[in-house]
Amino acid sequence: MSESRALTMAQAISEAIAQEMERDPTVFVMGEDIGRYGGIFGATGGLLDKFGPDRIMDTPISETAFIGAATGAAATGMRPIAELMFVDFFGVCMDQIYNHMAKNTYMAGGNLRLPVVLMTAVGGGYNDAAQHSQCLFGTFAHMPGLKVVVPSNAYDAKGLMIQSIRDDNPVMFMFHKGIMGLPWMAYFEGSTTDVPSEPYTLPFGQARVVREGSDLTIVTLSQMVHKAALAAVELERDGIDAEVIDLRTLVPLDRKAVLKSVAKTGRLLVADEDYLSFGLSGEIAAIVAENLDTVRLRAPVKRLAVPDVPIPYSRPLERFVIPQVESIVEAGRALCRAPFAQAMPA
Repeated sequence: MSESRALTMAQAISEAIAQEMERDPTVFVMGEDIGRYGGIFGATGGLLDKFGPDRIMDTPISETAFIGAATGAAATGMRPIAELMFVDFFGVCMDQIYNHMAKNTYMAGGNLRLPVVLMTAVGGGYNDAAQHSQCLFGTFAHMPGLKVVVPSNAYDAKGLMIQSIRDDNPVMFMFHKGIMGLPWMAYFEGSTTDVPSEPYTLPFGQARVVREGSDLTIVTLSQMVHKAALAAVELERDGIDAEVIDLRTLVPLDRKAVLKSVAKTGRLLVADEDYLSFGLSGEIAAIVAENLDTVRLRAPVKRLAVPDVPIPYSRPLERFVIPQVESIVEAGRALCRAPFAQAMPA
């Protein structure tokens, strides 16, 4: 029997990387402050002491250089993990991410493998303003050639990280700062979970039913999973039985889990910390809309996401633009209150 301990998400990610580095000598990590500092969000804590500077490499502040180096290393048979400190910094290295990492396997006719994990921190909620608080899940999910992984808790983070390292394709591994379990940040306690000590993997494209329900489906991911779970408890006091779906990965996306749940409840609320327009919430709504021959809606689809504005520095304004537990509760109540007649094929 494997020992199971309560780990924060940061500890679980670090353990996953350590176990893969012990198993496979081609795995190494590079990025800014990932060595002695252990990563500013703790994802590489303790790894330098175990593996030394040849495999845990602090880099200069040049994302284009070290992400390009990771792609080149992967092309020669290594399995690099590169940490982009904040996802917001993707702008300075997008050529390496999207014109090289994401496309070169296709451009080589499938003759080149690029097993790169690009690990990055996402999300707001702690007043770090417009250039350090975005999620951008949809930006990377929109780009062919990248798998997109977004864990919501320590158990999932370890299994998904090991799966990411072993995958032969480029993987964006996006962790939310507010659920890493850091002592200097307020975070959701539910993200710290029991984690087996032995290595394990979780398959991509397999959503998790966090809470079963019959009246309303809430589809979400990352930190918003915890807000949705708290909202579901509040909705239950109103007699509304909400089902919460944690997508876990966006590419591949578990469309069947979404359709199965909405077919049962007849109502869909998408809660997302990314921007509203052209993103995840619209994609989930479209999946349901394209399957109305098998899914009967009892209310129009509702989307909660960040309005199309930069994330404010001001705490009240930041809370206003990022969906909160209260806004999920309010939207859930409204969805279950109004009758809606969907026209069905004759």
